[in-house]
Amino acid sequence: MQGNVPMQDQSNGKKLHIAHFSWEFPPAIWGGLGTFALEMTQKQAALGNKVTVFAVNDKNKLVTSEQFNGVEIYRPHVLDVSSGLYTFSNADVRSWGSHFSFFSTVMSYNIMSAAQLVECLVRKQRRTYDIIEGHDWLGISGGMIAHQELDVPLIFHVHSTELGRSGGGGSSTIHAIERQGGDQADGVITVSYAMKDELTYLGFPQDKLHVCWNGIDPMKYNPETIPRDEVLKLRRRYGIADDDILLFFIGRLVTIKGVENLVRGLPEVVREFPKVKLLILGVGELEHTLRSIIEDYRLSDHVILRTDFVSEPERILHYAASDIVVLPSLYEPFGIVCTEGMAMGKPVVVGAQGVSGMREQIISSGEQQCGIHMNPYDPHDIAWGIKQVLDSEETRARMGANARQRVLEEFSWDSVAQRTLGIYREFLQ
Repeated sequence: MQGNVPMQDQSNGKKLHIAHFSWEFPPAIWGGLGTFALEMTQKQAALGNKVTVFAVNDKNKLVTSEQFNGVEIYRPHVLDVSSGLYTFSNADVRSWGSHFSFFSTVMSYNIMSAAQLVECLVRKQRRTYDIIEGHDWLGISGGMIAHQELDVPLIFHVHSTELGRSGGGGSSTIHAIERQGGDQADGVITVSYAMKDELTYLGFPQDKLHVCWNGIDPMKYNPETIPRDEVLKLRRRYGIADDDILLFFIGRLVTIKGVENLVRGLPEVVREFPKVKLLILGVGELEHTLRSIIEDYRLSDHVILRTDFVSEPERILHYAASDIVVLPSLYEPFGIVCTEGMAMGKPVVVGAQGVSGMREQIISSGEQQCGIHMNPYDPHDIAWGIKQVLDSEETRARMGANARQRVLEEFSWDSVAQRTLGIYREFLQ
């Protein structure tokens, strides 16, 4: 259902009481997990389910409990357990150095949240829960504690893995937490078939694995609602002429997102299409590296690098102002920014090697083509993919229209919430 029409629960069965250990939840949000938690829990509540979320209390400055659009939020204060935890930590976690405090915060969040669910909500207030869902390694430990104490079915929702995020290495401790979560959970939901293949490779029990793509609000991300004068104003702010073609990259400025290779491939595009400009929007450790590459490749007239974290309305305006979205991620279990670009009616050129849910999101050929698959490890192939879309304005318009239609059919949060509830009920049966 779209617009203001009330969403109907199409998954048969009673309304559920669901507890999420999600780590991120607004206003403490740093990436896709926070967006997922916000949207999914609101949809589950709108369908008549009772939803409780346990999220991190960032620097212990947030309210410890509140109601948010029908969702019950708890943010227990975390305790500094660094000194005691360090004493019996393994060499891997000790090697984190200054980042050890982050590991300590994660563990404290999980323990305090599980204690609140078990002792306060269930044992004192006599509440009952049907499903516990832990998200990634950041939330699965609390889920496992509550699962063991309450004997309530546990779902491990895997959005990414340590192996993938680290580019093939990472912390052995996080690997172990993830694997333990897969073993102890009654079921595992993951965000793409590519991610399911990775979890199978890592030894997760295949009979537990279910795929459910992430979603987006296509009414919020709707090109028809963006005033044309606001689009032109933003393009002028960046010095984009009316006849320039604007490529748009949005994401963290880290190696796994492939942005370095995108810049290295740009000269090949510019030689054939000199009116192309690239806008990079994001923050991360590669800022200075990217500035050096831009200077070395003499791309100052063709690349705009903005290292800010912008609000969602401003992000939506950036999509509207662009002509093509380019996302050359080396590892992307599911690309929420890909879906955002699609919803805004833009053709999307995506990395499609390795673990890439974006190759499932983007249809790269045929009547429903909405973008291009390319090899994100190869700057020449990135350039090739971009040039396929630059050939004609008509091609871009057709792909963009197909992209938005695909979002309406497959990637709305309404349909994602329905599929998730259906998976829950499979395990409950």
